[in-house]
Amino acid sequence: MEAQENAPDNASALKRLVRDNWAQAKADATTALTLRDAGIYYASVFFAQQAAEKALKSVILHQRSKNPRGHNLITFANELSAPLDIMNAAGELNFEFLSSRNPEHAEGVPAQIYDVTSANLHLAASAKIVEWARHLL
Repeated sequence: MEAQENAPDNASALKRLVRDNWAQAKADATTALTLRDAGIYYASVFFAQQAAEKALKSVILHQRSKNPRGHNLITFANELSAPLDIMNAAGELNFEFLSSRNPEHAEGVPAQIYDVTSANLHLAASAKIVEWARHLL
């Protein structure tokens, strides 16, 4: 299990952290769409993963008053007892934190591997997670 970072001690700082993570999740989702529309697919996939990650972290902060460390979307979704469709979306995005940016994880150049189809697939998975998280906040 991934290490947990302590959340802020006071309630207002915790609320601010939830709010800030949620705002960044929405900004990352918008960035992912913008990059897809610009044809920068590998970066679109990365920001789709980031939007989902920050959305899940917002919910964990809100519900559990703890700040999860790391980038494992499956662990985060599991901690929230997510339904199967959310777990599947988390699985689709989970390794994109690394493989959308690093050739050694992508088995090639990410900028050359990703296309509009893969960007759309990852955007849909991210949107599913972000929407689910929105209902939990």
